[in-house]
Amino acid sequence: MKKFFAGLALAATTSLPVTAQAADAERLAGVARRGTDVMPFDIKATTHLFTKTDRGGVQRVVTRNSSDAVQVELVRKHLHAIQAQFLKGDFSGPSHIHGQDMPGLAQLNAAKAGEIKMTYRDVPAGAQVTYSTQLPELVAALHAWFDAQLADHGSDAMAGHHHPGAHRAN
Repeated sequence: MKKFFAGLALAATTSLPVTAQAADAERLAGVARRGTDVMPFDIKATTHLFTKTDRGGVQRVVTRNSSDAVQVELVRKHLHAIQAQFLKGDFSGPSHIHGQDMPGLAQLNAAKAGEIKMTYRDVPAGAQVTYSTQLPELVAALHAWFDAQLADHGSDAMAGHHHPGAHRAN
């Protein structure tokens, strides 16, 4: 009988991570499905890099194959379009993909015009948007928003590394 209960205890402790992994896999699959509604490029053909800075951060999307001119153009059009939407306070794209309760999103939606500066730039094989603000609460919201995207995009996203003097948000 003692062996039976020990076996149950072992099964209970080992099934929790599997359930969490299944939930994570399900969330990632849902994000990928909803992402096709918003992002015109092939997510598997790109890498999203999120670099936090002292005043916000840099969101960069680059193609895995730099010679794929179609995907590069789609990335550039998309990032340019979301920069224009975000400047108007329209974060409906991330909300659709990641959900209304996405960390940082409520604060970004509530920001007043001009509180977050967003600049678009073409980069080799893709594009980037740099976000900067003087308000610590919006810096924290941007960082939480970046972290949520890193978690939700799985292997298609990675944390970028700030290089002094390069792409620094002002």
